[in-house]
Amino acid sequence: MTAGAPRRLEEFLTAAARTAPDATAVVLDDQLLSFGELDELSSRLAGALVELAGCRPGDRVALVCSKTPLALVAIHAVLKAGCAYVPVDPDSPPARSVRVLRASEPRAVVCDGAGIERWRAARETAAAEHTVGAQAAPGASEGTFANAVTVALTEDADCDIGPDTWRRQPPFLLPSAARAHAEVAQILFTSGSTGEPKGVQVTHRSALAFVEWAVGHFGIEPGERLSGHPPLHFDLSTFDIFGAMHARAELHLVPARLNVDAHGLAAFIRERELTQWFSVPSALTFMTRFEAIRSGDFQSLRRLLWCGEVLPTPVLRKLMERLPHVRFTNLYGPTEATIASSYFDVPRIPPSDDEQIPIGRPCPGEELLIVGEDGRELGVDEVGEIWIAGVGLSPGYWRDPARTRAAFVPHPRDPARRCYRTGDLGRRDRAGLFYFHGRRDSQIKHRGYRIELGEVEHALNKLPGVRECAVVAVPTGGIEGTAICAAWSRRPGDDTDAIALRRALAEALPRYMLPTRWLELPDLPKNVNGKIDRRTLRERFLEELAGPASDHERHEVNDART
Repeated sequence: MTAGAPRRLEEFLTAAARTAPDATAVVLDDQLLSFGELDELSSRLAGALVELAGCRPGDRVALVCSKTPLALVAIHAVLKAGCAYVPVDPDSPPARSVRVLRASEPRAVVCDGAGIERWRAARETAAAEHTVGAQAAPGASEGTFANAVTVALTEDADCDIGPDTWRRQPPFLLPSAARAHAEVAQILFTSGSTGEPKGVQVTHRSALAFVEWAVGHFGIEPGERLSGHPPLHFDLSTFDIFGAMHARAELHLVPARLNVDAHGLAAFIRERELTQWFSVPSALTFMTRFEAIRSGDFQSLRRLLWCGEVLPTPVLRKLMERLPHVRFTNLYGPTEATIASSYFDVPRIPPSDDEQIPIGRPCPGEELLIVGEDGRELGVDEVGEIWIAGVGLSPGYWRDPARTRAAFVPHPRDPARRCYRTGDLGRRDRAGLFYFHGRRDSQIKHRGYRIELGEVEHALNKLPGVRECAVVAVPTGGIEGTAICAAWSRRPGDDTDAIALRRALAEALPRYMLPTRWLELPDLPKNVNGKIDRRTLRERFLEELAGPASDHERHEVNDART
């Protein structure tokens, strides 16, 4: 990082507001904020967090709000106060929100009108669990977040600090001397195999490194119009937000309603004259499958980026054929390595549907390794686990040293350095390009989200009608990419069915984690060791998926997409 360059993410906005205060910073429908307005509002909210809510450097502030321009005000306010922001999935059921809030122990919670209802539901759920003696996370209790100061972004939210109060607060920016104590910028909670979400700590340094490289590599210029498709709790949004601030570009937030409207999504790109689109592949597959993209469409679009899962080559070929003026880039990397660790600028239309698209080369400051089960690096074209080293690595999981030690290990050639074990399988070819070859454990990527099948299974096992169950993933050729499939047997005398199970499971898990195929069996198949035979179940589901789905199964798949 060069002398005088930003050292913290909020400094991108401060610089943009100084050089282009009246330029548009963020847009959602008819809501719009300039860089100057965004900077001033976030500074006033930062003052309220410090002076009225008692936030101190290193504290956590939970964001229970939708993706709006005011949400960006909140994000920058938290950072200006020297705190880390913890975005809570707005679609999560209260029980899961409670686990995130318990783990993060926020000093304050920032809500919008809809968010305050979710916040109240989470507090009521926590209070009920506390009353019946439910098992909480070690060292946690209902009081670890229920007493957090609540801040309202909008007029219709009844909180401790309302907008009339924080908008009158003097602007605040954390003094330089205190910034060394506030290294963590955000904590993003991902799926955990034990049923407890994992809080990935993302530092200013690691996010800055990717944002500064990406803005330069892609040549993003002031005034460009960038998409804001991912939700705030998804790490891709970090690049959308801070990349736009760094480049002084316009960030056009994609309304959530368009996620189930392929033609509406394409019209958004077209009418907003976007110059960059960045999303998970499922959004691109969705528009392609429903023929929402025309030949020569999106004339303003300069680049199309995707990350989070594999984009099927047939979809990529169709997109490149119809959008010959667009630059296409595949990005790869887990949350633990900050947004993306490698990239591949696709040079030409793949000649066949069978061609595998590389995940490319490491981004500057990053290193990818292919490692065998014995912990030694493998040679060219040998398949092993992908390990990542470099500037993007997270410090580890929030207050979870055991998981951190298991996932972040010494570098095979330099034990003084750290690597992150991704759990992904991959290989490196003779040209130095890396390729993805699937997962080595029960973690999958589904619609861009990283999901531990163990968390789904853990929640399903807790339902009263279930005697035993297993959750497996089966690849498909459709929009979902990977189908989450649940096999189960019922307790004697119980009349629960798959519809009731899915409804009950929706009270504990986000919609994108719900199984889309169900199979009830008298007994689940076992292997010679007496364990559930998951390979047999996968084969059974593959046979089921090869045939026509029942009306109920089709309903479940369509519902999962929303």
